[in-house]
Amino acid sequence: MALQRWNKVVILTTLFMCVSHSALAAVKGKVQPVLDFDDEVEQNYAEVPVESIQQFVQIYSIVKENYVDAKNDEALFQQAIKGLVSGLDRYSRYLSPEDYKQLLQYTEGDIASVDFELAYDSQLHQWVIRRLKENADSAKQGLRNGVSVFKIDDQELKKFNHDQVNSLLNGSIGSTLSLQLAPSSKPLILVRNKKIETDIQATLLHNQVLVIKVKVFQQDTANEIKRLIEEHSSSRLKAVLLDLRNNPGGLLSAAVESADLFLNQGIIVSTKSRSEGDQQFQALPSFEFQNLKLGILINNRSASAAEVFTAAMKDHGRAWVVGDKSYGKGVVQKLFPLSNGAALQMTVSHYYTPKGQMIEGVGIQPNQPYLLQHDMKEENYLEHVAEIILSHK
Repeated sequence: MALQRWNKVVILTTLFMCVSHSALAAVKGKVQPVLDFDDEVEQNYAEVPVESIQQFVQIYSIVKENYVDAKNDEALFQQAIKGLVSGLDRYSRYLSPEDYKQLLQYTEGDIASVDFELAYDSQLHQWVIRRLKENADSAKQGLRNGVSVFKIDDQELKKFNHDQVNSLLNGSIGSTLSLQLAPSSKPLILVRNKKIETDIQATLLHNQVLVIKVKVFQQDTANEIKRLIEEHSSSRLKAVLLDLRNNPGGLLSAAVESADLFLNQGIIVSTKSRSEGDQQFQALPSFEFQNLKLGILINNRSASAAEVFTAAMKDHGRAWVVGDKSYGKGVVQKLFPLSNGAALQMTVSHYYTPKGQMIEGVGIQPNQPYLLQHDMKEENYLEHVAEIILSHK
């Protein structure tokens, strides 16, 4: 038995050392993300220290021989890979071949929810699962109708209203959320895969402030914002309030184009990357909406491209930002396909505001904090925010 275990250790060590030695002969270059399974992926390997390989093999052997449940080599290697990637940050992850194929079917810029609804049970004083079908993905993970939910993404639901709970369920299509059923239970990871409508909505308030609700930045978002403003330009429009609450982001290019509507010069956003190089996105000269008063409403679920747009408007003094501090997601991700059909979804760049501040983990602070209270109606809240925008000089 001891000889057999030692033979496995030697084989594993040799395997990792072969990878390490191949790295020494590899030509330096960038890994190109390829979305077609049939295309070849040119990859280069960083040298792995022999001491680290030996430590990994030692731990692997201990786990293999002593963990309470038997684990085969494939399961242990998959776990090791997932731990390596997911430990980098909160967005990077290893995609199995099935997960990768599903991700490729999604359209970037779409938003989605999970495959069930949450309803408040007044007798239990808890949020419970409703309308979950028997063959749904969440049901395969053990969820059932009537089961109580304690937290979503580490936020306790007890004090939230229906709109706030739904906003936690919604996000970029293909993204994940953490669902905890009880204080002592282990969180489940679910994928948002049920596409929801994202039409831009416009409402003209009695004080002549046009509220434009942008749920996500998509390819035609800038054109839609422009069209809606022009449609209401004959109604003595006093200001435009862009409602970006619960906007998970979407397309960076759409956020840049939307910001360009209201700026005539300067940096909109920049990205910095160790492997991709640094980039800057500049506003083009335009004076179409330069005299239009602009406000932006955000909350702690406004993320990514929504934060890019907000930061550009705020840093250039073009809009007055109201609400709560944004989420703080400022990363560019890239897919790295693997030879077995799986892939790595990994962060390669960070977003920076025009003033050079990193968005990731920090978020955008509003000029004027003003949160929606639990006992306040949505329409009253928007009216108050509109008055704040009008009163700002």
